[in-house]
Amino acid sequence: MRRKTLLTVAVISSLVLIAGTVDLNNLLNYEDQNTPSYVIEDNTPQDNEISDEGATLGRILFYDKKLSKDNTIACASCHLQEYAFGDTALVSTGVNGVTARHSMRLVNARYSDEVRAFWDERAVSFEDQASQPIQDHVEMGYSGTSGDADFEDLIVELEATDIYPVLFEFVFEDSTITEERIQKSIAQFVRSMESFDSKYDIGRAQVNNDQMSFPNFTSEENLGKQLFFTGPPMGGAGCMRCHDGPEFTLITNTDNNGVIGVANDTSSIDLTNTHSPSLRDLVNPNGEMNGPFMHDGSLDDLEAVVDHYNDLEEVAANTNLDFRLAGAMHALDLNQTEKDALVAFLHTLTGSDIYTNEKWSDPFDEQGDIELIPLEGVGNQDLESAYAFKVFPNPATTRFKIELKEGFYQLEIFDSNGAKAKSRIIKSQHTEDVSELPSGIYTIRVLNLSTQRVSSQTLIKD
Repeated sequence: MRRKTLLTVAVISSLVLIAGTVDLNNLLNYEDQNTPSYVIEDNTPQDNEISDEGATLGRILFYDKKLSKDNTIACASCHLQEYAFGDTALVSTGVNGVTARHSMRLVNARYSDEVRAFWDERAVSFEDQASQPIQDHVEMGYSGTSGDADFEDLIVELEATDIYPVLFEFVFEDSTITEERIQKSIAQFVRSMESFDSKYDIGRAQVNNDQMSFPNFTSEENLGKQLFFTGPPMGGAGCMRCHDGPEFTLITNTDNNGVIGVANDTSSIDLTNTHSPSLRDLVNPNGEMNGPFMHDGSLDDLEAVVDHYNDLEEVAANTNLDFRLAGAMHALDLNQTEKDALVAFLHTLTGSDIYTNEKWSDPFDEQGDIELIPLEGVGNQDLESAYAFKVFPNPATTRFKIELKEGFYQLEIFDSNGAKAKSRIIKSQHTEDVSELPSGIYTIRVLNLSTQRVSSQTLIKD
């Protein structure tokens, strides 16, 4: 739930007349979406539940090109809302070239037992995944290699903006910007991207299970659904063995699906791709593809996807083929009518809201600017007097003074590794002896014991 805390925001000097706006008094709904009761899979960790505040910050980070070293690429550059957060390009363009794989659609990524991310599952969670493209030399360029700045340099850049110290304080109750907090916020936004307003969902709500005929389906669509949920031994396609409904995300512990190519490199093979996006929103509401399919973008349409599985041939070089696709277990032998029906059913998994809803849209204006509307009752001039505190001298050698508004506070000092070096209760005017602390960079954290308001600053100890 939203915390009823006071917050303000500095005026953005570069604000133009037509600017993107985020109203902190009226956050868009991320934490209480109308998810159907029959959807039960969820990979959200307990320590990063979706909140309106966290997902709002995640949305801004997701669309902000300042997260790339040359301010040209955002997460949203390769994961576009109009394509269910995928890309129609075979591979996506980064700051230093193109990606090695096709950009995976992100829609309904939350609704799976699988917690790992990327085609090859190299990220242990969506939190882990969130900062990897930022730290990739090709994609966003804060790699710390090949002449790139590193992630700490990005944090310095974000600290220098008008909006991010305010937003991090709004979400986390102090303004400290860290990689973990960036990861959590982006992961919340990505997990919020859900699509459950499809023709399939309208039908599923009218019956008890997927095996029943859906009253809103055509006979072809109902045949396709039957083929999807029936195994090959009984004449079906058995798609549910890996992509069971109603989530239609890939189950855990699968090997590859027989597609072993490398995008833009026909001389190489890749056996490590064992993950896939949801089958939701493979096409847009007009029936157009949301990009080519598979990690190498080698299949142009759903007919080609169905043909791949229907006619799959085992290749000696593929030592990592999933056992469900091997030998007699996979003998589909679908005729053209059945293949067409299966494609028709896959089209019913497309919704409409995911493509147009403001909460998943770009919050920046065309110039890359954004305006934050502060919480009601707090003026733009109140920040320094109400919440900020003064520390001097800084750098300090033996002691520093701290000035706060009248009251009692808990003062904590943390070293650069996050270890607590000192903690005490202080009044508004206080002198702290730091002569015994080693030279280095410290974080001063101050908690107002009356309002529970937290503020922090950096201290350099000479």
